[in-house]
Amino acid sequence: MASQLLHLPLNTFQLRHFVAGYVQFRSRLKASTDVNDPFLLLRHSQFSRKSSQDFLLRPVSVRVKCSAKSTEEKEADVSVKESDDGAEDADRDRIQRDSASTPRINSTASSDSLSLGIREPVYEVVEVKANGMVSTRTINRRHLLKSSGLRPRDIRSVDPSLWLTNSMPSLLVREHAILLNLGTLRAIVMQESVLIFNYNRKGGKAFIDALLPRLDPNGNGGPSMPFVLEVVEAALHSRIQRLEQRLMALEPRVQSLLEVLPNRLTADVLEQLRISKQTLVELGSRAGALKQMLLDILEDTEEIRRICIMGRNCTLNRNIEMECPVPLEKQIAEEEEEEIEMLLENYLQRCESCHGQAERLLDSAKEMEDSIAVNLSSRRLEVSRVELLLQVGAFCVAVGALVAGIFGMNLKSYLEEHVFAFWLTTAGIIFGLSIESGIGVLMKVRLDSLNGHLQWNTLRAIYEDFEFSLVDLILMRLIA
Repeated sequence: MASQLLHLPLNTFQLRHFVAGYVQFRSRLKASTDVNDPFLLLRHSQFSRKSSQDFLLRPVSVRVKCSAKSTEEKEADVSVKESDDGAEDADRDRIQRDSASTPRINSTASSDSLSLGIREPVYEVVEVKANGMVSTRTINRRHLLKSSGLRPRDIRSVDPSLWLTNSMPSLLVREHAILLNLGTLRAIVMQESVLIFNYNRKGGKAFIDALLPRLDPNGNGGPSMPFVLEVVEAALHSRIQRLEQRLMALEPRVQSLLEVLPNRLTADVLEQLRISKQTLVELGSRAGALKQMLLDILEDTEEIRRICIMGRNCTLNRNIEMECPVPLEKQIAEEEEEEIEMLLENYLQRCESCHGQAERLLDSAKEMEDSIAVNLSSRRLEVSRVELLLQVGAFCVAVGALVAGIFGMNLKSYLEEHVFAFWLTTAGIIFGLSIESGIGVLMKVRLDSLNGHLQWNTLRAIYEDFEFSLVDLILMRLIA
């Protein structure tokens, strides 16, 4: 081969192809050695054999005429050389990309979550099994989804970290689990166990206390209903019982406030009434939301039947009819459907009673607030009336004092020398006050007649005020 290469000129196409093939082979061999992949080594070895076969040098007859070339030949050689160099660079870049991406692909699957910087949530729950065993365990989100057969969007309804956004009560039925969201109670009910979130809060503790006696095998021979229905009933019972207890504790206090307020209108009593009213609004809204949830479930036949077929080899067709291969299972499922409806209707009545009682107490508190507002308005009007009377009396006294002051000055008017001047002045004052009082009475009578509330008591009160003012003026004149 070396002898054949010596016979080739330096600017021939055969020499260029040989050099390009050799460089490509060396680069592929180096890349495969770095990757350490046996399949890639085998592929490169096949490629090398193929390339060596393609680029075998064969002796050709070459006639060298002259060392000079024409301009066209030089341009053709330059274009060929550039195309060969471009192909060589492209192949080299592709090999380097393949060799660099192979280890990256292997490490992407293992470090996907770490590269995103997302920390998988971990929940601390209490697990209650069907036999009554209680245990505390820590479970991550992925294992929870795998064990319950739920989807990530389903977990959001019972996630304790999202309790502000999921405050409305809900009961979601899935293929293998039921999700309960009843205030502070968040739980996932499965066939043989229930996972309780926020077990250290009041709702979780009340639910566990209500559930464990139902699962006690030494009590009444074990549960009379399936485990799922026992858990749902215990959850509804604990929730509604807490609402009823708070309402029973609040009702006597509200009644006592309603009895005390008409006779004792103080700031402390009004503050207690405001706090009681806020509590009633909260209880009414919670009871109303729970009642609406129960109504929605009762109106949705598909949800009830999905609860019945849970854990059984049954399906629902397009007409929402249960189809079971075993007739006995279908009969049991239909009986459980009636039990579920009766159970939900019972708790619906209790919830509606609680909601109605809270609304009645709230209406009584609102009526008492309206009565207090009217009472305060009437007292405010009385104060305004007294102020007005004082202002009118002060004006009348000022007018009399003005007249007395005029006659009491050291200026000579020559009226003091005559006896009739006193009687003339007194008569003029009485006449002026009579005209003023008459005009006021006529205006008052007209206003009362327009409003349809003409009362003789009003006229008598005006007359008494006028008489009192007149007597005061006469006395003041005599003293002066």
